Amino acid sequence: MTTPVTLPLWLLVLIVLFAAVTFASHFLFPSVRWFFRRRMERAVSRLNKRLARPIEPFKLARRYDTIQRVIYDPEVTKAIHRTARVEGIPENVASERARRYAREIVPSFSATVYFGIGARLSRWLSRAFYKIRLGALDRDKLAAMDPNATWVFVINHRSNMDYVLITHMISSAGTLAYAVGEWARVWPLSWLVRAMGAYFIRRGSHGQLYRAVLAAYVRLATQNGVSQAFFPEGGLSLTGAMGRPKLGLLSYMVEGWDADDRDVIFVPVALNYDRVPEDRILVRAAQTGERKFRPSFGAAVLAIPVTIWRAIRLKFTPFGTAAVGFGKPLVLSEFMKSSGSHGVEQLAEDLMDRMADTVPLVPTPLVARAVLAGADTAEKIENHIAGTLDIYAARGGALPRRGPKGLTKEGIALLVARKILVRSAAKYSVADGELPLVEYYAASIAHHFDH
Repeated sequence: MTTPVTLPLWLLVLIVLFAAVTFASHFLFPSVRWFFRRRMERAVSRLNKRLARPIEPFKLARRYDTIQRVIYDPEVTKAIHRTARVEGIPENVASERARRYAREIVPSFSATVYFGIGARLSRWLSRAFYKIRLGALDRDKLAAMDPNATWVFVINHRSNMDYVLITHMISSAGTLAYAVGEWARVWPLSWLVRAMGAYFIRRGSHGQLYRAVLAAYVRLATQNGVSQAFFPEGGLSLTGAMGRPKLGLLSYMVEGWDADDRDVIFVPVALNYDRVPEDRILVRAAQTGERKFRPSFGAAVLAIPVTIWRAIRLKFTPFGTAAVGFGKPLVLSEFMKSSGSHGVEQLAEDLMDRMADTVPLVPTPLVARAVLAGADTAEKIENHIAGTLDIYAARGGALPRRGPKGLTKEGIALLVARKILVRSAAKYSVADGELPLVEYYAASIAHHFDH
């Protein structure tokens, strides 16, 4: 037992290294993780005292545990068996594929990242680019809602700034879990998005096993009270007008729900902008019929220092107004009683109607609509906007803070600065090649006046 043993130096180093790793993994790392987790729990406890909707325990659970719950969901288990039988593969292979899908979908929420980075960054970006205006909002109605219900914000999709703007508006009250597309799966953006609590979804059909895993996670999050936000149109509007809803995520939240489950409150949210940063890309995509309009990563990175440099030189033109309106909430239990059915299509149509009714009026769309109607002087544009506001007020819409004169002045200034409108003497006209862009902005509010 006491006989000396001679070992090569490389082998001794290897043994010491393995011993160090074993000690760290079994003794040191658990203690460190426990220490930081205790600190995080105390920080979250203090944070929850000032939030209107405290962070749900489900979001604070270990990501590994959530993945396990998704994988062992009965519907996922059935989907694994069906996939193995249909494709003629072993069940363990299908099971591993389901686990890979779950790891891709399930977020790893961090309150530190959400409030320390995400909320502050969204506030800075929103205020740097836009003047934020709050449109329709019935505070008493929202305050009277069931505090234990799951809140789902249903939003029209105008721009990738939607995520930033809504996060800024909601962060003082609680957290939101977004459903984000594959565009956000690029590192390091994917890490930040996942830490913000968002979950990734693949567009289009990727087989019944993937859909079963996604449905299991969405159902689990909804049943555990996670506040969520999603865009029922499924993608950015190419025309400026609202599109038809896609039913996937909505059906996952609703199907299988019964009166004994936690209630779900859908809150329609409508956004409108004086300037959508991607407007020219979206209009071009509408003209070509090709939705693959994502700008290159290099162009996006280059735009940041260029914008900062223009701001330093006082040559950066703000994007005008970004307005947010909150529509009449829809309570799932009440909808089920009144509709007499569990039709997801009917629910989607109702939510889209409430969202459309709440789209705010902002200067650029108002001026664009007036110009398309033939108004070519400031006076004529102002008169047209005045008539538009009268019609909107008669329908019960929430009017902008400014009157026709202020809206006309700001809308014309923004369009002239971008060289979309040109002035000749005292008259304004659409610049060559810019008519599709004027139509794009006018379409965002056209549905208010179609009838």
